[in-house]
Amino acid sequence: MAFKSILNVTGSNHCDQDVRIAATLCAEIGAYLSVLVMSPPALIMATPLLGDGILEWPRERTQAIAQLEKRYRQIETFSHDMAILEKTAREIQRLLGAMRLCCDVDTDYCAQASVGEAVRQRALCADLTIIGPALLNENNLGPLVINGSLFDTGKPVLVVPKGAKATMSPRRVLVGWDSRPEASRAVGQALELLSDAEEVRVALVDPKANYNGNGAKPGADIAAYLARHGARVSVDLLPSAGKPPATVLAQHAIDTSADMIVIGAYGSRRLRERLFGGVTRWIVGEPALPLFLAR
Repeated sequence: MAFKSILNVTGSNHCDQDVRIAATLCAEIGAYLSVLVMSPPALIMATPLLGDGILEWPRERTQAIAQLEKRYRQIETFSHDMAILEKTAREIQRLLGAMRLCCDVDTDYCAQASVGEAVRQRALCADLTIIGPALLNENNLGPLVINGSLFDTGKPVLVVPKGAKATMSPRRVLVGWDSRPEASRAVGQALELLSDAEEVRVALVDPKANYNGNGAKPGADIAAYLARHGARVSVDLLPSAGKPPATVLAQHAIDTSADMIVIGAYGSRRLRERLFGGVTRWIVGEPALPLFLAR
């Protein structure tokens, strides 16, 4: 698919590193960039209510004063966070204006429970969401943004870890293939990147030849599909030797000088946090390569 509209989500306390990466990639392919600056607040305990929604006033004077002081601190924190949020948005607008990029910048201040939905609504109207290293390394916000942009949207995510040289025109791409629907969607959504690459290597870890899964010749079917779309493709069958498949793929990406990894993202709703905790640790600890994910 052609990437004409790209979403980038960043935190209000981040530097402009993530936005610069997304802007550079958009400029490379002439895409429109939408930036969402988020500042999820700390959890705020609601004031107890009586019947008919009437606020319960504390019986003791000291308790009432303590509650008012707590509310005042919450308002003060909110005002401070909003000021930082707006300041960051203005700085990003100036940065993108100087780059002469077609773009828009929006802000959102919401509870952590609402972050995923806020991102999902915007990701639905984008071809691709780019996650940069600053957001990736923020434990409180990063997983929520990845979940919101990848699950329940049908849209891919490009994760760019620290030190990665990101490009929308990778010369060598490694595809992690296991004949699952998620892997197929990842290939389909990255098809333009794969067709334009100089070399595409389809890697299967410990594949078993069977007609219900990988076929009599594992990897031959997806290789033929990619070849029909103009990709210059080869198939690598990799033994795990007892290592996790992700580790095997990461090492193979290094050995083959890959510029990007394309892979399907798996996990049920209950496993999302666990899944992306693992993916994040893998990206940070393994090769500094962009990771193209689809679900």
